[in-house]
Amino acid sequence: MPTYKLCYFDIRGLAEVSRWMFKVAKVDFEDYRLSIAFGTPGDFSTIIRPEFDAAKASGELAASLGKLPYLEVDGVKIGQSKAIERFIAREFGLMGSNPVEAVQIDQLCETIIDFKAAYNKAKGASDAVETEAAVTKYFAEDLAASLALAEKSIPAGPGPFLVGSKVSYADLVFYMFLASP
Repeated sequence: MPTYKLCYFDIRGLAEVSRWMFKVAKVDFEDYRLSIAFGTPGDFSTIIRPEFDAAKASGELAASLGKLPYLEVDGVKIGQSKAIERFIAREFGLMGSNPVEAVQIDQLCETIIDFKAAYNKAKGASDAVETEAAVTKYFAEDLAASLALAEKSIPAGPGPFLVGSKVSYADLVFYMFLASP
């Protein structure tokens, strides 16, 4: 059995779906978390992350393009959160039972990326009043409409899972987006 080390900050963020997949698959992994704090709460220009800065300066993060998360599998580092997620899903049987289910799962996961991009676009309005209006509209109208379309794209199946007859990567991605505290 390979050894796995998932490295990310001590927050949920971009590594949380991967952490959940390890847990759902009941596969041991090292959950290596680097500290992160704000000098001034909410001010991203004051982030304090000494372990990350040291790892980046030493070249330890070169394989992941100087970013987190990375997944180390038997000493080989893999970067990019979505590549990591798809790797874990394939490795542990969370990509469905056949190629068609796998692509349906991938489609649903990409849908969540689209939802998040639309939210980030709403947050990027030119001023505070426009941002508030765009974010309010996103949650009141756009997200509901997008979820209705996504629901129509879910393949008919035995349930209760989004695709196929067992828990999948898509189930975890949708849970993390819609219901996770």
